[in-house]
Amino acid sequence: MINKELLDILVCPKCKGELEYDKKKERLICHKCKLAYPIKDGIPVMLIEEAKKL
Repeated sequence: MINKELLDILVCPKCKGELEYDKKKERLICHKCKLAYPIKDGIPVMLIEEAKKL
């Protein structure tokens, strides 16, 4: 689970757009870039090279 306050300040590192929390798959999704950033051990991995394409 990711902290709501953290989610409110995080943005996509590629486009600076909003992120959506996918609780089921534990990831943050940028719909604009069509990228999913993983969350490992409760910590979002906000590296473009670690993101997976949707």
